[in-house]
Amino acid sequence: MREAIQFTFIALGIIAIITCTAIWPVYGFSILGITIFAIGIYDLFQKKHAILRNFPVLGHMRFLLEMIGPELHQYFVESDTDGKPIDRNHRTYIYERAKLEKETHPFGTELNVEAENAKWMKHSIYPSPLKEEAPRVLIGGPDCKQPYSASIFNISAMSFGALSKNAVMALNLGAKAGNFFHDTGEGGISDYHLKGGDLVYEVGTGYFGCRNEDGHFSPEIFKEKAAYPTVKMIEIKISQGAKPGHGGVLPAVKNDEEIAKIRGIKPHTDVISPPGHSAFSDAEGLLRFVKQMRELSNGKPIGFKLCIGSKQEFIDICEKMVETGIKPDFITVDGSEGGTGAAPIDFSNYVGMPWEKALVFVVDTLNGYGLKKDIKIVTATKIFTAFDIFKALSIGADVCNSARGMMIALGCIQALRCDTNKCPTGVTTNNPTLMRGLVVEEKWQRVRNYHARTVKEFLELFAAAGCNNLSDLNRSYIFKQIATDIKCYDEIYPIISEGQFLENANL
Repeated sequence: MREAIQFTFIALGIIAIITCTAIWPVYGFSILGITIFAIGIYDLFQKKHAILRNFPVLGHMRFLLEMIGPELHQYFVESDTDGKPIDRNHRTYIYERAKLEKETHPFGTELNVEAENAKWMKHSIYPSPLKEEAPRVLIGGPDCKQPYSASIFNISAMSFGALSKNAVMALNLGAKAGNFFHDTGEGGISDYHLKGGDLVYEVGTGYFGCRNEDGHFSPEIFKEKAAYPTVKMIEIKISQGAKPGHGGVLPAVKNDEEIAKIRGIKPHTDVISPPGHSAFSDAEGLLRFVKQMRELSNGKPIGFKLCIGSKQEFIDICEKMVETGIKPDFITVDGSEGGTGAAPIDFSNYVGMPWEKALVFVVDTLNGYGLKKDIKIVTATKIFTAFDIFKALSIGADVCNSARGMMIALGCIQALRCDTNKCPTGVTTNNPTLMRGLVVEEKWQRVRNYHARTVKEFLELFAAAGCNNLSDLNRSYIFKQIATDIKCYDEIYPIISEGQFLENANL
């Protein structure tokens, strides 16, 4: 906000000088000259900025341009297909569906279909009938007493605090209207989550909302929260794709009294979750924690979320599932390209396995140990379009989530200010002045629309592929350009048959 105030005062000053010059030319030019001279003297003797000492007055242009640099780049420099982390074409795709605007695109694809790693799907000249309703996925293994029927497309984990209360309310109302779930993120359940939409209650390493005064997991508080009627599933967050091994980050500027009370922490302090859980420290401990949560929640589906780092650690978990008989009802697979409001840059850039390889590894490992039939795979990381969902389900996922897609449906413009409390669209700020721009009564409808349109288009792709049931999808439906060759995904990632690893171990 300081930069915005400075910019406003500079703009008003320029307007005032121009006005004075137009009305009283002699006095106006005198005021202008005195102002420039005073700024120049200040710049010469200040010690903080080398640019201003060496280039008085003119150096201020550098800071003014730097303030609006991201906007200049986004709107005037980058092409429709090369923006990062989300290009303009994908942002437009989401905006148009959220606003119920046109669903068509003129003149052909803008993608280079011959480019390395270009992907496409197989279609059939004998398409199947278009389904009127999207299929749903039942989540709940043999030990689950309250299985949940999930949409194939849902809202991924985003905490209150990372998002504004208006954003959380709009997401939850959209989920209610569209009959899909809303993951709370690790910040706990706030009143803004309780607008009637189905919830996945995420419990992270900080145990926010279900912690004792010493920061450890509180079974009593958790049991109370898990009993909420709208809480349909519980997700243990082990690691997040954007910052695996680090823990969540909520800057002090966003940690006000309300958020601190919900989380059970001190306000106006940087909140950095522990990198690991205190409730367990190995594979068996994790599974015992899953069992404890299932009992405390009276049999609701329990799962865990992770970004793959060490393959052996996940293999150890699978081996312990076989040994103990304790299985989660679902596993959420995140990739290193995942989004976040705040993360150390080295963690975002260099830690964790990318999404596609992580999803393939988890699906294959579960199949190899004969576990996949009882465990559903939820996945998230740059899931924006109907094709993204089709590809993920073909690789082996059962359910898809999206965080940044839903944020863009709310009106996010990718200003990249999520960690500053200065989000210009009110999505990731608790500043009342900025938050008022996000009108809940309008934006929840856009969340519902984006979900509905995207699922509808998935069904069109599904029919074009000649499929009738979700179980028909497999890796043979997706192709990739590799150098001068074309490879089918079942060639790149050969299918692991059910129980294959167990059979090999018994040889």
